[in-house]
Amino acid sequence: MAFVLPSGLYPEAPPLRTHAMAVSHGHVLHVEESGDPAGICALVLHGGPGSGSSPLLRRFFDPARYRVISVDQRGAGRSRPRGATAHNSTGELLQDLRIVRERLDVQRWLVAGGSWGATLALAYAGFEPSAVSALLLRSVFLPTAAEIEAFFQDAGGCEPAAWARFAAVAPPDRRPGMLRFLADGLRQAPIPANANLQRRLALAWWRWERTMASGAAVPSTDPDPSTDAQDALVDRYRVQSHYLVHRCWLDEPPLLERLGALPQVPTLLLHSRDDRVCRPQAAQAVHDRLAHARLRWVDGAGHDPAHPAMASAMVAALDSHALHGHFEDGPAR
Repeated sequence: MAFVLPSGLYPEAPPLRTHAMAVSHGHVLHVEESGDPAGICALVLHGGPGSGSSPLLRRFFDPARYRVISVDQRGAGRSRPRGATAHNSTGELLQDLRIVRERLDVQRWLVAGGSWGATLALAYAGFEPSAVSALLLRSVFLPTAAEIEAFFQDAGGCEPAAWARFAAVAPPDRRPGMLRFLADGLRQAPIPANANLQRRLALAWWRWERTMASGAAVPSTDPDPSTDAQDALVDRYRVQSHYLVHRCWLDEPPLLERLGALPQVPTLLLHSRDDRVCRPQAAQAVHDRLAHARLRWVDGAGHDPAHPAMASAMVAALDSHALHGHFEDGPAR
């Protein structure tokens, strides 16, 4: 067994292999493989949409036991073209995951994701159920109109003044529809003069997201101020707004009504009751529809995947699965 750091995470290590996988309509996915090539295969799905993979996400996995495959989704991270919204929808992401699986010669894999990544994991399990051996879902998000409205239009337990600072980026008449305002402003602009406005919108969104995640009135830090980093933030939120405006193409029928097609495999939901970004009602609603799933509350973690309690819960669940074939301590099935 590999050495685990005091933080509960496995040590950071560079990927063993990287791939540039061409898929449809000119998109090229950045794919990384880490851990043991002969280990239990696991697919890691990042959040956002549009965020891109992080080395943190593979540190939940014991590199001596898992073969971890991380995919930057269309328009996200190091996939190209970054920030592109054309031919970028949930249906196309699902097709991409099938392509990745086939090209890497994977028969079945454990699928793990957090936030939007957990949502995409549920959709993928219904799309290709025979390819899924287990599901680990952290801070699941339901892309309903009510959940999206709650994020953009409600202080969510934070100080009302914090939402007012966020909304100040929009003219008064656009503040009742913040998502639509941000989406309109973040669309790819034909003239460079719009770049500063887009960076301002992206920074306001980033600060609000951090406020909701932490509960702090003002985030303690700002993102990297370099132009490249600001432009990456614009691309990230352009993709995210594109998905949220369309409710991630998971509303007809709603995602909850699709869960009956999921395979009866080990399924664990981890969620914090103080998560303001992805409210705990979402995890409870998913759990209510999946009789075979387990829901474990990891209180105090908010929406932070690196919070010690959440990181420990993720590592413990994956270690248990590697040892026993399920997410609970005890004998193998």
